[in-house]
Amino acid sequence: MSDPPPPALRTFGRIKSRPIKPRQAALMTTLLPRIAVPDGPVEPKALMPGAREVWLEIGFGGGEHLAEQAARHPDALFLGAEPFLNGVASALRHIDDRSLDNVRIHAGDARLLMAALPDSSLDRIVILFPDPWPKTRHHKRRIVQADFVAEAARLLRPGGRLRFATDWADYADRALEAFLKSPDFRWLARSADDWRRAPPDHVTTRYEQKRLGDCPPVWLEFERVA
Repeated sequence: MSDPPPPALRTFGRIKSRPIKPRQAALMTTLLPRIAVPDGPVEPKALMPGAREVWLEIGFGGGEHLAEQAARHPDALFLGAEPFLNGVASALRHIDDRSLDNVRIHAGDARLLMAALPDSSLDRIVILFPDPWPKTRHHKRRIVQADFVAEAARLLRPGGRLRFATDWADYADRALEAFLKSPDFRWLARSADDWRRAPPDHVTTRYEQKRLGDCPPVWLEFERVA
């Protein structure tokens, strides 16, 4: 007998809240199909031949950070994953306003996109202020778990970087612990300022400005070791 299929991934939290604005709704119909990451195995460099780097932003929220980084690095391909449809619609507006042609969107769970990518295919992974699931019984819903760390290590090339930011103290502690347990990552902090201050190339988002967590933002930067 063949093994049973693995259980389907479950995305927790809201998929949609308020009505999507008319212009953004139109972009969901016209722009999204043109820049959506295709189903099945994905070869990033085929999506943008000649791309110097490939970045993945997991949970891009309203898309401000994704669009600004893509504008700053027009020779890099930016993959963005976000299950919240209002966030996808907002990101499409930013992409359309700036006429960006180096962004591809996965409107769904980032783990599905990660599973479709080949080994050592990414140069950067960015996870900014993911859903903290602050209640203890919900911690298992947090995206940063041991299996996620292993998958991120598979995808990053040696020397690639992963940035994680949160404004929940417990999540910062748990995420740091998970990455430090992995032999595939090296924490780049040399002083307290390295996790207390945003990196110089960071783009502040509206969510970050709301300060909804229980501590100032914590910035964790890791390097994929060979």
